[in-house]
Amino acid sequence: MPSLPGAADRCRPNILLTGTPGTGKTTTCEMLVEATGMRHVDVGRWVREQSLHSGRDEEFDCYFVDEDKVCDALEDVVAAGGVIVDHHSCDFFPERWFDLVLVLQADTAVLYERLKTRGYSDKKLSENMECEIMNVCLEEAMESYKSEIVQQMQSNTVEQMEENVERVAQWVADWKPQTT
Repeated sequence: MPSLPGAADRCRPNILLTGTPGTGKTTTCEMLVEATGMRHVDVGRWVREQSLHSGRDEEFDCYFVDEDKVCDALEDVVAAGGVIVDHHSCDFFPERWFDLVLVLQADTAVLYERLKTRGYSDKKLSENMECEIMNVCLEEAMESYKSEIVQQMQSNTVEQMEENVERVAQWVADWKPQTT
């Protein structure tokens, strides 16, 4: 897993963890925090708690994220390094912020059960399933960041999540700031 030039001012890397809702982003982030001591920023929680939105979408039971407000709120946090940003969308974050972009994916049968357990409406469940089938999050990451920092990871089982965390924790331990 390579590092993005421009991170020379940070002592620790920043990671963006993205994927369709239900692929295990928050669980994986919590495991990574335990393994690395990095800080987890759950963007969805920040949007709710800091009113970084422009209203609510009742049909999909979510907020309309104000991307400019989110980026403004996160700027100083990510500047220090050592942050794992967790969000299902990734195309609005500045490329310079991240040294590694992880895209979690899950088999559709696994994802369906996870979303159904969350109580998603049929419409919201269907849209998220379609996003996973069409690789929307992976394509968004590949279009928004240098391909060498984007890593795709399966997240169907606890064992896969643990393997992913071990792999990323080793990458974090080996990471060195790029010198210019």
